[in-house]
Amino acid sequence: MSDKAQYTIKEEPFYEVQGDEVALYEAAYSERLPVMIKGPTGSGKSRFIEYMAWKLKKPLITVACNEDMTASDLVGRYLLDANGTRWIDGPLTTAARIGAICYLDEIVEARQDTTVVIHPLTDHRRNLPLDKKGELVNAHADFQLVISYNPGYQSLMKDLKQSTKQRFSAMDFDYPPADLEANIVAKETGTSTDVTSKLVKIAEAARNLKGHGLDEGISTRLLVYAARLIKAGIEPKAACRMALVAPITDDGDIRVTLNHAIDAVFG
Repeated sequence: MSDKAQYTIKEEPFYEVQGDEVALYEAAYSERLPVMIKGPTGSGKSRFIEYMAWKLKKPLITVACNEDMTASDLVGRYLLDANGTRWIDGPLTTAARIGAICYLDEIVEARQDTTVVIHPLTDHRRNLPLDKKGELVNAHADFQLVISYNPGYQSLMKDLKQSTKQRFSAMDFDYPPADLEANIVAKETGTSTDVTSKLVKIAEAARNLKGHGLDEGISTRLLVYAARLIKAGIEPKAACRMALVAPITDDGDIRVTLNHAIDAVFG
């Protein structure tokens, strides 16, 4: 199996178009502009990139960023084996070589000294210096860099430098309008829109508490979890408490408020 085939998405990911995001992304890709996707947790950022990679028929390499990730984790390193040392490309280098879309998910979780390595790939140079190997990788013509993060978690310690932000075009994501979100969850899970509409009402109640006791509201992803539990035979109120309340807060007062919303919606 070739590297490209290994990273190619074979089946169409489910994604419900909300506006002009597909046309915007296609235009950015046609110009090979780096793209930054900003939006709350579970709002469809990663699914959108998977969908676009499938639609454009381009391989996709996704990296889940974390605070322990080093530049070598992205670029590559020498490893010891029975025959001595050999170089292993990291995911960013692999994507640059084969012409993949490289998606760095939740980029702000990575250390700032790590994210600096992406800079040469985001301007006119479109190359990646492998200092340890003494090689300069010129990006394949099809290569594109995409990053995502949740602006709701921005802080002085976890934010992108302006020198990084201004290397990207940007797209803002948010949770869909209520009717569309109910349809998305229904199509994703095979649950009735009557049930999913009720789940969305609960999510809206939680999202109104963001900044007033909640750091983040109930995501579309969690609505999918609740719908799947209900479809599996779990009583709706219990499913909601398991999938919508327990994951997002340990605060007793907030839980009482959300449980009241669940009781009001499901009777």
